[in-house]
Amino acid sequence: MENTAVNSVTEKEHKGVAVSRQKMAVRSIAVTGILAGIAFVLQLIEIPALFMPSFIKFDISDFPALLGAFAIGPVSGILIELIKNLLHTFMSGSFAVGELSNFLLGAVFAGVAGMIYRFNKTKKGAVLASVIGAVCMAAASYPFNVFIVYPVYYNFMPKETILAAYQAIIPSMKSVEQSLLMFNVPFTFVKGMIDVLLTFLIYKPLSPILHGRRA
Repeated sequence: MENTAVNSVTEKEHKGVAVSRQKMAVRSIAVTGILAGIAFVLQLIEIPALFMPSFIKFDISDFPALLGAFAIGPVSGILIELIKNLLHTFMSGSFAVGELSNFLLGAVFAGVAGMIYRFNKTKKGAVLASVIGAVCMAAASYPFNVFIVYPVYYNFMPKETILAAYQAIIPSMKSVEQSLLMFNVPFTFVKGMIDVLLTFLIYKPLSPILHGRRA
């Protein structure tokens, strides 16, 4: 009788754990999907970037991915970046270099920040993770642009034309590579830090919803 009772309790505990994990998985999928939808809408709201060539735009679509990376995990943040760019691609009707660049950089940003935060879930840990994520995104922007993104640009816009766009702002630029280092790297870092600021402004009020708790 005692063994039967113990087994019954154990089975109930296992079922309870399984149900709890299933609920967490469903919540994670739902939150990731909602944040990806918000990121997609924000990606549509582009404004000209100050002190940058006209073909570079500014948006705040990365901060929902940072929210997801903190609330659920780095994989969620990367998925949010992937989904929003796929939606943007389907809307435009063709895969554009802008979506490729946005995904690569956003994935580094949210992935690195989310991974670091997993091991130090404190406010200081979140700040450190966010700043490191922004630094890594800015650093990654240089090789990504030099070897992946801008070579695709060259199929539609001559390299000389792109360089001329940078030289119109600072005439002393001698190459696209130098321009990327002087313009795009700091721009990417500043963009990341604006996303970080927005994340910290709204994360606490949204935290109960993101974590499936009552306020």
